[in-house]
Amino acid sequence: MMKFQFYNNNDENSLSCTINLAFYFARECYTIVRELPTGKGFADVCMIPRKRYVDKPAIVIELKWDKNAVGALDQIKEKQYGNALKDYQGNLLLVGINYNKTTKKHECVIETMHK
Repeated sequence: MMKFQFYNNNDENSLSCTINLAFYFARECYTIVRELPTGKGFADVCMIPRKRYVDKPAIVIELKWDKNAVGALDQIKEKQYGNALKDYQGNLLLVGINYNKTTKKHECVIETMHK
């Protein structure tokens, strides 16, 4: 008998799925892209406002597993993930999220910039 495991709460992909479920309601206002190619790597999750919602900020999320949220935010800046949103002009939220498997706690750092 073969056993399938659809959910594993101990990896970055599971964290990404959790983020996508948390923002499921936002699909009306945003196009959500996982693993957006940025030229210098891949942004884990990008949320790009739909044309009807240009007043909303775009969001770039970098996920880490057993590292730190500040390092995730630094990676967004160093690899210039925001540049992948070349057609977007407006407020941009840079979000670094880390899950610590020992403490089972999440940490999140958010920074705002204008593009």
